[in-house]
Amino acid sequence: MVSATPERRRGRQLPTAEELRIWRDFVETTEMLTSRVGSRLQVDTSLSSGDYAVLLALTEAPDERMRSSALAAHIGWERSRLSHHLGRMERRGLIRREEYATVPRGAQVILAPAGAEAFQRATFGHLRTIRELFVDALTPEQLRAAGDIAAALREHLRPRPEEREE
Repeated sequence: MVSATPERRRGRQLPTAEELRIWRDFVETTEMLTSRVGSRLQVDTSLSSGDYAVLLALTEAPDERMRSSALAAHIGWERSRLSHHLGRMERRGLIRREEYATVPRGAQVILAPAGAEAFQRATFGHLRTIRELFVDALTPEQLRAAGDIAAALREHLRPRPEEREE
């Protein structure tokens, strides 16, 4: 009989008490950090974290436009959540949507001038907040380790081809 390797056992076992403590610390700290960064963004700019994520994606996209399905995948949101959020952003003049004449139920999201201006006004303060609450709290080695951890988790969580939506 072949004994399971530590990697195989790890996949079938429940987390240890120490692993659960680390998990809770990670989740609670991440939530606290995300909340504080989002609160400052909202207070300073009247943009939500969701608004900023959409505007950032559009500013980086070719011609400042993206298909709504690609935008949802890019920021990691479900299409219905994005659709509702885009409706609110459109009413505020931050983005506009155009239907594709050739694609049923297909739309592209376009950065509006007011959205580009709001994003530009928000960016310096938002980056300063990230520096203060995240970067400055860590040593260079810890920052590199955080990047390594994020990359490992992202790769582990990446949808496999059979899990991707068509």
